[in-house]
Amino acid sequence: QAQVVESGGGLVQPGGSLRLSCAVSGRVFRNRDMGWYRQAPGKERELVAGITTGGGTNYADSVKGRFTISRDNVKNTVTLQMNSLKPEDTAVYYCNFVHFPQYQWGQGTQVTVSS
Repeated sequence: QAQVVESGGGLVQPGGSLRLSCAVSGRVFRNRDMGWYRQAPGKERELVAGITTGGGTNYADSVKGRFTISRDNVKNTVTLQMNSLKPEDTAVYYCNFVHFPQYQWGQGTQVTVSS
């Protein structure tokens, strides 16, 4: 049974927006900091946005001011609103806990920013 399921990716033009969603299984969700990660071709997976159990957020410099992370502790979901997308945002996006131990990585959702 999948523990994290990401959705919402797609093809978008530069300057466009996408909203990613992640469903997370388990009661531990509300007690764990969550993050959105991405992995571009030929690069390592990186953390781009994190949210604490209390709703505090932090972002990688490359997405600050453009991406917004949020969570719903009732629905066990974490969302990433991405605005002003750039070609360099192209990657597979994943969600997982910020700190170890982490769930097995899901399949992710592909985001492609291209004209």
